Amino acid sequence: MAQQFYVSPEQVMKDRADFARKGIARGKSVVVLSFRDGMALVAENPSPTLHKIGEIYDRIAFAAVGKYNEFESLRQAGVRYADVRGYSYNRVDVTARGLASVYAQSLGTVFTAEQKPFEVELAVAEVGDREGEDHIFRLNFDGSISDESGYLAMGGKAELVQATLAKVWSAGAELGQALRWAVNALEAPRLEAATTGAATAGAGPAVRLGAPTLEVAVLDRNAAAVGGSHRAFRRLSAADVAAQLRTD
Repeated sequence: MAQQFYVSPEQVMKDRADFARKGIARGKSVVVLSFRDGMALVAENPSPTLHKIGEIYDRIAFAAVGKYNEFESLRQAGVRYADVRGYSYNRVDVTARGLASVYAQSLGTVFTAEQKPFEVELAVAEVGDREGEDHIFRLNFDGSISDESGYLAMGGKAELVQATLAKVWSAGAELGQALRWAVNALEAPRLEAATTGAATAGAGPAVRLGAPTLEVAVLDRNAAAVGGSHRAFRRLSAADVAAQLRTD
């Protein structure tokens, strides 16, 4: 008869958390930040089709790091939730807070009940009428949720990217300045690796990130007033990104 080994619940949860963290850390970082005319979502992602950033609803966007098939299924579920809620009630009833709560429940259930947790970290962003009314929610693999103020970084060496953003971010910036802050923050792990000479996980050679290697989208705060559209989400082409990153 095979002997059964006892593993404490605390050890099981710790092993699952370590497994998920390692998977997320292998990916490249994503940055979300507010600026004067909206919110910018910036990811290091050379793929033109496998997006880390997407639209959920009128003024709500989604960003993720980790395993693509897992966060893409969550994005699609979020779109369905938003569509059904907006159709059943009212468009204004679809909020980032409500969507983040649904994601938190799903991630928490998978983390505790399934054998393998999701190797993902999510951000749900909602642009407000004013910069102070923007919302950014961070969702971890275990279903924990936090409300971030102004900006966030996740995936890869997120702590270093977040610390770099903290040194420069301020309210009221224009889009070009916000994108330059985001790109400089995403480059921080590469520059650190080049400086220290250490082969850190997720940090490649000290090569500057160009527009073709970036995935960038914005939530336009003035979409309804200027364009007459309730959809604030807009992707930027590589040419648009290059033009915004160019300094005079």
